[in-house]
This record gives sequence, structure tokens and C-alpha cells, in this order.
Amino acid sequence: MQLQEIFRADDVLLGLDSGDKWEAIRSLMERLVESGRVPEERAEELLEAVFERERSMSTGMERGLAIPHAAVEGIDGLAAALGIVTDEGGLEFSSIDGAPTRLVILLLIPREQKLLHIRTLADVARGRGDEAVVSKLLASESSADAWQVLGGA
Repeated sequence: MQLQEIFRADDVLLGLDSGDKWEAIRSLMERLVESGRVPEERAEELLEAVFERERSMSTGMERGLAIPHAAVEGIDGLAAALGIVTDEGGLEFSSIDGAPTRLVILLLIPREQKLLHIRTLADVARGRGDEAVVSKLLASESSADAWQVLGGA
């Protein structure tokens, strides 16, 4: 699965320069509501599921990546948003390696699709391993440009 299959162009938020990880996750959920991927009436409930997961263990990975996520009931398919932190100082996300986060990927996965959950996390991690892709994402001048980069990942 290519990363471009996970995200639509309007799922990419360039300039995710939030005060903290909680605000960043909230901004990405708002993006999913704005793009119609998440019904507005469910946004707080789904956001709380992601927050609960994040409180249990940080989803800050290594090399500037965070993947806040939750397996939830009542959604038809995967909903994902990508936030690109343009501030070179990054975002504190309690990552495994202690490095600041530059890419935040919010994933909402139907609870009954456990294989999709595992496959999606693996695909995201594999795409993140390509430093050229990451550099191009960070240099993107628009959400559309970033989405085009995902097509080569």
C-alpha cells in the first residue's frame, strides 16, 4: 500500500506548529472533520479514544515520527491525517529516541479490522524509513505538494 492510498490531499496539514502533542492531535482530528472523513458529532468521542491510547503509552516513535492512533467502533474504513511540523525545533512527543517530532500521523482504524491496523502501521513505518521522502515532505510548500510526495513513497 502506498502512503498516497492512506491519505487524500486534504488530509495533509502543512504547518502543524502546535503548542503540544495534545493540540497537534486535536488539529489533525479537526482536519478529518473538515475533510468529511469523520462526522463532526463523533469527533470528541474519537478524539478521546486517541487521547486515551496516547496516555497509556506515547506514540512518539523514532527519527521525528509520531503515530497517534486508535481502533474505534462505528467507522467504515481507515481515516488518516498527516501533520507536517514546519518549525525546525519540532514538537515534543515523548518519542522513543527523545528527538522532536516533525511528522504526526493520526490514524483511526475500525476496531473489527485488526489486520488493517497492523498493515497500516507497518506501511506508515516503512514509508517513514525513506529519508528522501521525509526531506521532501518537510520541504513541501503546500498540502498538495506533500501529497504528491506520498505518491513516490
